[in-house]
Amino acid sequence: MAKLLDQVNRPEDLRRLSVEQLKVLAEEIRELITQSVSRTGGHLASNLGMVELSIALHYVFDFQTDRLLWDVGHQCYAHKIITGRKDRFAKLRSRDGISGFPNPAESDYDVFTVGHAGTSIATALGMALGAQSNNSSEKIVAVVGDASIVNGLSFEALNNLGLVKRQMLIVLNDNSMAIDVTQGALAKFFSKVRLSHTYDDLRRTTNTILEHLPVIGRPMEGALENFKKAVRMAISPSRLFESLNIPYFGPVDGHDIGSLIKLFKGMSNLEWPGILHVYTRKGKGYTPADDNPRKYHSTGPFEINGAASTKKGRRTYTEAFAEALVETAEADSRIVAITAAMSDGTGLARFREKFPDRFYDVGIAESAAVDTAAGLAKQGFKPVVCIYSTFLQRSFDQIFQEVALQNLPIVFCIDRGGLVGDDGATHHGLMDIGFLRMLPNMVLISPASEYEIKEALAFAAASSSPVAIRYPRDTVPNGQIEAATSGKPFELAKSVTIRQGRDPVVIAALGSILSEALLAAEQLADKNIDITVVNARFAKPVDPALIDMVRRGSHLITVEDHGIAAGFGSAVLEAAAATALQQDPTAARGSIITLGGPDHFIDADSRPAQLNEIGISAEKIAAVVEKLTAAINNQALQNSR
Repeated sequence: MAKLLDQVNRPEDLRRLSVEQLKVLAEEIRELITQSVSRTGGHLASNLGMVELSIALHYVFDFQTDRLLWDVGHQCYAHKIITGRKDRFAKLRSRDGISGFPNPAESDYDVFTVGHAGTSIATALGMALGAQSNNSSEKIVAVVGDASIVNGLSFEALNNLGLVKRQMLIVLNDNSMAIDVTQGALAKFFSKVRLSHTYDDLRRTTNTILEHLPVIGRPMEGALENFKKAVRMAISPSRLFESLNIPYFGPVDGHDIGSLIKLFKGMSNLEWPGILHVYTRKGKGYTPADDNPRKYHSTGPFEINGAASTKKGRRTYTEAFAEALVETAEADSRIVAITAAMSDGTGLARFREKFPDRFYDVGIAESAAVDTAAGLAKQGFKPVVCIYSTFLQRSFDQIFQEVALQNLPIVFCIDRGGLVGDDGATHHGLMDIGFLRMLPNMVLISPASEYEIKEALAFAAASSSPVAIRYPRDTVPNGQIEAATSGKPFELAKSVTIRQGRDPVVIAALGSILSEALLAAEQLADKNIDITVVNARFAKPVDPALIDMVRRGSHLITVEDHGIAAGFGSAVLEAAAATALQQDPTAARGSIITLGGPDHFIDADSRPAQLNEIGISAEKIAAVVEKLTAAINNQALQNSR
C-alpha cells in the first residue's frame, strides 16, 4: 500500500493533506525515524516526540522565506524528512549522508548549524531585530526545549525580548527531559504545572487561546490584557513570563496536529513576541523509547522488534573513568562531582548512586557548573567537573576567572576529547588543549589506557592546582598498551618511553592516540625502520626530555587527537624555541613535525575514518615516518660525499 509519506517531498505537499491524513503521516514519519536510527544510531526519543509539532510548523509557515531556529539541533529529524532530505535519511550521520543536526550546507531550511543548547532564542532575537530594521515580513520561530530554556543565554535573550516590536514566536517544547530528567527549580515548576493538567485541561486551554487570540488591527495593549485575563490559571508559567513582559500561551497538547495548526495560524499574525508552551512525549510511538527515553536519547544501532541486546562491547574510557572516580572518592571524602545535564554520558550515574550527597547536576548550564565548583573548592572540597569537550568551551571565562586565576584545585574530566565520529563538527573535542593551555596554573593530562585513567585521577586529586584530564569517545586499549603503560605513576611533566628504537626518529603520542603510534612502529619495523615511541602524558607542562631529544639530534613527530593549532605539538615547538638560545650552537639538532587536526571542521564519519582523514591513523603516521627517514638517509648520503 502506498504511503502518504511518498507524496511528501517538500513542505508545500503537507498543505494538500487533511488533518486526518497528517495524523497518519506523523506515524509514517515516526516509523521512518525509528527504522533509520535503528540502523545508523542517533537521537531517537526526542525526535519521536517532535513529529506533530514539526508537521504543524511547516504546514503553517513557509520556512523558505520565514525562519525556523532549533534548540537543540538534534530534534530536527522530522524537519529534515519534510524538507527534501527524506531519500538521504537512511544515511543519517554518515559521510555521504546527512548530519544529525541542522546544517545550512544541506538545505536552505536550516538557518544555523546547531549542536549546543540555549542558542535559539538569542539568535532568533537577532534575526527578528534584523527583520524589524529591514521592514521585512518574514516570520521568526524558535523551538526551544524545557531543558534548554534554563540555560543562562536563553534568559539573557528573554530579558531583551522587549527590543522586538514585531512578530517572533518561541515554541517551548516541554517533555520534562533533557538527556536525563531536567534539573533545577524552573524544571520542577514546569513539572508541577505539567502534572496539574489533564488532557481535557489542555483542550480547554487550546480553545481558550483560539477564542481570545488578539487579531490584527486591534490595539495591542488592550487585546493582550484581555487575553491574559482569559487564560490566567491558579498555577501557570504565564506568571513567570509575564514578569518579563512576554505574552505566554499554553500549555497545549504538542501531539494534536489540528489544534497546533490553528494555534500557529493565529499566532503567526501576532505583532509582538510570544511564547507557546506545548507538551510532548519523548519517545512517543516506539514503546521502548517511550518507556525509557533516557536510554534512547542518543543510541547506537538496535533491534527494533527483538529484545534489547545484553551483549557488552569493549570497555570505554568513560566506563573506566566512572569506576576510577568512585574508587578515588571512596578514599577521599573531599571529592564531589558536578556535571551539566550529562550524568549518564559522562559516566557519573555510578557516582550519583554511590554518593548522592556529593553529586550535583546543574542542568544545561556549563558556566554555572564551573563556578559552583569554584565555590566548593573555596570551602575545602575537591570538585571533579565532568563535561564533554565541546560543551566545556561554553565555560571558558569561568575557567579563566574563577579557577585558573584563583589557582583552585579543581579537576576537569573532559569526555569526548578528540574526534567523536558520527556526531560531527559540532561535537568534536579538538580545541580543549588550545583554550586551556594558555591559562596559567593549568595542568593538562591525556591518559592512554585504563591504568592511566586511574593514575591521572590520583595525580589530579593530590594536586594543589587545576588539572584537566581529557579522553576520547572510544574503547580503552587492552593487551600491549595496557601492559606497556602500567606500573608507572604520573609525575608532573614526565613522559614515558614505551618503545626504544635505534633510528633517530621519535614519535611523541599524546593520550589514546598512543595505540596508533605503536601500531605504526610495528608496521615500520617490518620495513626495517626502528623508531622510538614516547607516551607524552602531559600537554602542559611539556616534558623537557622531549626537547632534549631534539637538541641531541633526534627527529620528533608529535601526534595528537586535537587540532594542530595551539595543541600539544604547538606546545613542544614553543618549548623548543624557548630553550634555543640556551643551547650549544654547535650541538646537533633534529626537527619537529606536528600531526593533528587541520584548520577546518571535520564532517560526520566513523572515528577510525576521521583519524585517517586528519593523518593520525597508524598508516598515515607510518607514511610520514617513511618520508622523513628517506630524507634523513638522503641527507646523510650527501654529507658523506
